[in-house]
Amino acid sequence: MTEASNLPTELTETDAPPGNLWSRMKADPQYAPEHLALEAVRRLGPEAAAWAEHMRAENPERTPDQLADLAVKRFTTLARISGAVSGVTGLPGAVLDVGVLAWNQARMVLHVAAAYGHDPTAPERATDLLVLQRVHKVAQSARLALGVAAGRERAVKLFAGAASRPLSGVMLRLGMKLAQMAGVRAARRMFAKMIPGASIVLGTWVNSAATKDLANRARDVYRHARQPATTTGTNTTA
Repeated sequence: MTEASNLPTELTETDAPPGNLWSRMKADPQYAPEHLALEAVRRLGPEAAAWAEHMRAENPERTPDQLADLAVKRFTTLARISGAVSGVTGLPGAVLDVGVLAWNQARMVLHVAAAYGHDPTAPERATDLLVLQRVHKVAQSARLALGVAAGRERAVKLFAGAASRPLSGVMLRLGMKLAQMAGVRAARRMFAKMIPGASIVLGTWVNSAATKDLANRARDVYRHARQPATTTGTNTTA
């Protein structure tokens, strides 16, 4: 991902949430966005930091806006791909689509933060993600929810209890929470992905539009932040 022209033509394993994250989200769907945000900062933050450092070393003349452009272009392309190539149908396919979308949107936000000089590995980036993706309106509630989710990650007994719940109900709750995080706010849009034929056209358009909208919010927050981005993000998205 060193140049804008080096855009992916297909999704790879690193472009999808890891298996252990899916397990946590299925076990605790109510806090799926928080689990995703925490894992994104842990796993994707170092990648974003390394990318920004490399790009500045290789192209010192590029401005933060130009670096952000590269990140937004790449991950908007990934969003379109994720909305068109999924071969999984029905409810599992819809959940997979919005999960991959939310993951790559988080990846984009962390890269944009790095482009503007903010540390993408800092814990407050998880708060930024939840506010920018409009899971929470203010940073304070996002931090509280992240604290709860972090505690539940350590509560292994909750994971065992999830196995007794009907899988369809868990998947539906998980899909709705991830759709909210990914910006697919109308439930009918997610369900339309379950209809053969409609999923490709609708998925591509919805994913791209939602990602561009998020990109604009992230750029505005990180470009103008003169203090921790969570404070600015709260004022911008509340």
